[in-house]
Amino acid sequence: MSGVLRVVIADDHVPTRQSVREALEQQDCEVLADVGTAEAAVAAATRHRPDVCLLDIHMPGSGIVAAADIIRALPDTTVVMLTASADDEDLFAALRAGASGYLAKGMAPSRLGPALRSVLAGESVLPRWLVRKVVQEFQPPARRKISLPNRSSAVRLTEREAEILDLMAEGLSTEEIAGRLFVAQVTVRTHISAVLRKLRVPDREAAVRLARGGSGSSEPPR
Repeated sequence: MSGVLRVVIADDHVPTRQSVREALEQQDCEVLADVGTAEAAVAAATRHRPDVCLLDIHMPGSGIVAAADIIRALPDTTVVMLTASADDEDLFAALRAGASGYLAKGMAPSRLGPALRSVLAGESVLPRWLVRKVVQEFQPPARRKISLPNRSSAVRLTEREAEILDLMAEGLSTEEIAGRLFVAQVTVRTHISAVLRKLRVPDREAAVRLARGGSGSSEPPR
């Protein structure tokens, strides 16, 4: 992308926010706002409609939540996470929320502007040590096979259906599953219905029993 890059920064650590602002303003970027909470980040993005939102993951209100809200409201705005976190779950949650890049706070300030422009050019921006983890996480696994009583062949669930079944087995509610996967509750209900239909069980409890290797009702749901 050529020309001035319009950016909103959100980080609750004021010195970090100021240093990022100063670095970007020296790299042909216009910082439209710098704020310290997820709520303020969403408000600033909605008001200014920037090219990029640069969000800290662990600011008050959650940078992950802010990322999902901004991407949902402003599909033309790119979200990049700026964080000191080396936690796998933070990385995967950010990517599931729709973030296009994941920058370490320890990177050289002079690389910030070029990194953001690379993201807008369609490139993935991740620290090298995270690339292998991402590849391993998002390689498509074989479909889950679950054997049913009195049936000669196993039922095959899609990757998403198997993921939701696992979350049900953890005891999560529909609302909690939607929050974990950053999808609408109606989407979760649709997948749950597909799981119950494929497994030929009447309810979630029976599906979970089958997933754990126990017996479930072979009667179709009423």
